[in-house]
Amino acid sequence: MRERSVTADETARLREILLETPWLLRALVAVRHLDLPDWAISAGALRNAVWDRLHGYREPTPLRDVDVVFFDPSDLSAERDQRIQATLFHIMPVLPWEVTNQAAVHQWFPAYFGYAVEPFASTEEAIAHNPETATSVGVRLDPDGELQILAPCGVADLLGLVLRHNPARATRDLYLRRLRDKRIRETWPRVRVVL
Repeated sequence: MRERSVTADETARLREILLETPWLLRALVAVRHLDLPDWAISAGALRNAVWDRLHGYREPTPLRDVDVVFFDPSDLSAERDQRIQATLFHIMPVLPWEVTNQAAVHQWFPAYFGYAVEPFASTEEAIAHNPETATSVGVRLDPDGELQILAPCGVADLLGLVLRHNPARATRDLYLRRLRDKRIRETWPRVRVVL
């Protein structure tokens, strides 16, 4: 997937939605306090927040997980991810946290998905490999409380209610399975699914 630029209007619209999503703001503050290197909240949690808002839902769609990604090649242990996750559960037990050091993905990916992959060089590169373009977005709070958006595939699909396969790493079969398992059409009926 080639990198896509994000317009000022798209950035402003996405920031507006994210800043008006109370659970997400609290989650961003919680993660920022941990001072993780090159971190972001990414993937389905952001998609849910944006698509819920664009559908006018008053209550948030239940989250399967809140993906916290970071990049630190100095400690690739799964135990570290688990300690960070436990800390976040302690801070905000109502959220289903999932913490992953993206510098270690190449170590466990073959056992989980059945084929080897090259190591990532950063969190943004990892986000660029999420299975759909609409989930290939991350956000973090900088020390001044400003939102930083990581969107290597752009945000047009996220804001445009488009579910599109990102072939950077996910197979088409995985994309179709995720479409079915995550009940995208049933949950957000205005989403246009690109097959």
